Amino acid sequence: MPSAIRNSLAWILDAFEREPTFISKRMFGCDAAYLDGLICLVAADRTPPWNGLLVCTSKERHAALIEDVPGLRQHPDLGKWLYVPQDDPAFEDTVEQVTALVLARDPRIGVEPKPRRRRGKSELPGA
Repeated sequence: MPSAIRNSLAWILDAFEREPTFISKRMFGCDAAYLDGLICLVAADRTPPWNGLLVCTSKERHAALIEDVPGLRQHPDLGKWLYVPQDDPAFEDTVEQVTALVLARDPRIGVEPKPRRRRGKSELPGA
């Protein structure tokens, strides 16, 4: 079986490798970073606007994060999260700032993942 193609932005998640609660999961062909049970970042190397770093947060925290990290902006399709596209001239600096905030456990970054629904026979129509 051929090996999976590595996400070209997966290096972003290397900053968390020594964190005991760090988990990396594939999500829609991208790589997501979880710390302390919260989804914090998604490294996406697909076609725009899914090419860059997504910062998992709530809309109430957007203004404060953008003030501290000016390279961030609201994601054009997933407005609840912030984003810096890979082609942004300040991409690497922004990534460095955001990963430092995540490592510092900044409470503005990280959201509780929605639990996966299990589909059992009893949930199927007509069962």
